[in-house]
Amino acid sequence: MLASLLVILLYLCFLPVISLVLARQPHKDLPPWAICLSLVATETSTLTIVSVPGVAYLKGYVFVGLAIGYLIGRTAVAIWFLPLHERGATSIYRYIGQRFGTKLQKLLSGTFLITRLVAEGVRLYAGMLPVSMLFASMGYPVSDLLLLFLIVLLTLAYTIAGGLKAVVWSDSLQLGLYLGGSIACLVVIWCRAGAVPFHWAPVFSHGLPAFTDPFSIAGAVIGGAILALASHGTDQLMLQRCLAAKTLNGARGAMIGSVFVVGGLFALLSCIGVALRDLMPAQGARPDVLFPHFILTLPPVLSGLMIAGILAATMGSLSSAMNAMAAATRADFMPHGPFSLRSLTALWAFLLVLTALLFSRPSGSAVVFGLSIASYSYGATLGVFLLAMIGHSRDERAAIAGFISAVIVLALVSLVRIEGHPIAFPWLVPIGVAATFAGAGTFSGLRRIGLQE
Repeated sequence: MLASLLVILLYLCFLPVISLVLARQPHKDLPPWAICLSLVATETSTLTIVSVPGVAYLKGYVFVGLAIGYLIGRTAVAIWFLPLHERGATSIYRYIGQRFGTKLQKLLSGTFLITRLVAEGVRLYAGMLPVSMLFASMGYPVSDLLLLFLIVLLTLAYTIAGGLKAVVWSDSLQLGLYLGGSIACLVVIWCRAGAVPFHWAPVFSHGLPAFTDPFSIAGAVIGGAILALASHGTDQLMLQRCLAAKTLNGARGAMIGSVFVVGGLFALLSCIGVALRDLMPAQGARPDVLFPHFILTLPPVLSGLMIAGILAATMGSLSSAMNAMAAATRADFMPHGPFSLRSLTALWAFLLVLTALLFSRPSGSAVVFGLSIASYSYGATLGVFLLAMIGHSRDERAAIAGFISAVIVLALVSLVRIEGHPIAFPWLVPIGVAATFAGAGTFSGLRRIGLQE
């Protein structure tokens, strides 16, 4: 176990140094391949590394099916959404401000900040758990609060020192680390059990009522495409990276290329989850803890490498979130305010620790929980962006009415159960889009009637 701890400490020492060195190289522009890897590292996070094997353990290669929908959605983002924004823009919600007004711009940006705070808090706590388990297995239990602060402080240090460039380069390095570690896990499983565990498993699931299964063919392909349209077309966290590309074609290449990388990662982690069926009986345990428990059975150096990989995923998404949240706060709420970008980054880091403690133990799969949180805001936000793109009206009040309508409808939808099952997260986005258009259209119609009278 000491060897595992040594590997983790070496990683924590070298990552910030390498990231800052790369960020301060004389070349000015970030290459599209680095932006592509940063996108994948940002969207996958610890929840992916920990939860996807658990989902695959129960349902098979369903995340690979979801990647098919992602490909359709991100291709649409590359074609229609990326040209809307200026290269190097600090906030993507500036487009909404130009189209409708600053009130709606702030409303969307504030929604992004709140939902991202909750989602990243869950990711942060999930990334801390394997480290906590390692210390406990060595007989040295460490408090969750202390570990959370240490992870956040280290991430904050290189995020503040190197800015977006350091974030992108560290994301690329971290993605390589947990990809390599996951491949090594597959090799260990092969050596322990041979090729037998790598049996066939479904790519799409079935058996649940309509609209309650996120991994059915319709949910994964249609719902997943619309979800990707929202997550990568209207989220500051994702688009901020693409806007750092020098050219539109470079941004498009990074966006579409990220689908194939994340699809490969989903396939790799799903293979691990399916193989663990024969090696580790669930025995009533939460699926999310199966892979972390397996990691502790690995040889010490590999175990340390994998825990470092999970930390890498945590720190990658965390640094991206802090940078994006600080940039959105500065650009949308206080462009001439007294707070610097660095102080705002530190503020969001502190709030993320508090949120991680409050939302630390979701029931069910953590990755599905995180996607569900984001989807409740994605529907309303995507609806407003589509209004701005295809509508001729510049009526800010109608657009705000549409946004509020979508939030209310989605809040009510969260209470709906079909044969005891909630509405699956891929369908929340199209519901929110429809509610936004309906609310905006109704408000505009009522205004016209009032003016005529």
